[in-house]
Amino acid sequence: MTSPKRLARIAGVLYLLNGITSGFAFGYVLTKVYVPGNAATTAANVAANPGLVRIGVVTDLFQATEWVFLAMTLYILLRHVHQSAARAMVVLVSVGAAIVCLNDVFQFESVRVATDPSYAAAFGAAGSSALVLLLLEIHHYGFLAAQIFFGLWLVPLGYLAYKSPMFPKALGILLIAGGAFYLVGLLAVFLVPDYGEKINTFVTLPSAIAEISMVLCLLVFGVRTPKPAARIAAAA
Repeated sequence: MTSPKRLARIAGVLYLLNGITSGFAFGYVLTKVYVPGNAATTAANVAANPGLVRIGVVTDLFQATEWVFLAMTLYILLRHVHQSAARAMVVLVSVGAAIVCLNDVFQFESVRVATDPSYAAAFGAAGSSALVLLLLEIHHYGFLAAQIFFGLWLVPLGYLAYKSPMFPKALGILLIAGGAFYLVGLLAVFLVPDYGEKINTFVTLPSAIAEISMVLCLLVFGVRTPKPAARIAAAA
C-alpha cells in the first residue's frame, strides 16, 4: 500500500547507496592495492592494507545484496506497467549479484595469501606474490564479466520507465542505451586487450549518466503520480 512517490524515494536511496558502495569497493580499494602486471607491488600493498581490503570485500558483498533489494523495490513500483519485464529485471539483477558475491571470494583469498607466511614458505616470496596478483586479476575480470548484467538489467528498467507515465520517456531511452554501452565496453575489454580498459571507461560514460539521471529522478525530482483513473486503467 506504499505510495509510488514513497517507493520511488526508497528506490532512489538504495540506488544512491549502491553507487557509493560499489565505487568505494571497486574504484577506491582495488585501485589502492591492485597494480596490473606487478606482482611484488600488489602483494606488498595487500599485505600493508589487509583491513582495507577486507572492508572492501564486505562493502562489495553489501552492495550486491542491496542491489537485489533495489530491483525488488523497482519491481513493486513498476510491475503494473509490464509484469514480465519487471520480473526479468529482478532475475537479471539476482544473477549479476550472485556473480559479484562469488567474485569477492577471490579478493578475500588474496588477503589470506598475502598475510599468511605458510604460502610464502610453500611457493616462495615470488610465487606467493604472483598468486596474490592472480587472485586479484581474477577478481578484476570477474567484475567486468558481471558487467553483462550491469547492462542487461537496465534494458527492462528502461523499457518500464519508457512505458510508465511516472518517468520521462527520454529517461527510458537513455537507460536502454546505457545498458547497450555497458555491453560494448565489456566486449572491448575482452576482444581488444591492449586498449579495452580505456575504451570501456570511455564507452560506459553514457551508462553512468543514465543511472545518475535515474537516481536524480527517483530521489530529487520525484516520479509523476498518475491520476487515479490512469492507475485503474493500468492495473486493469
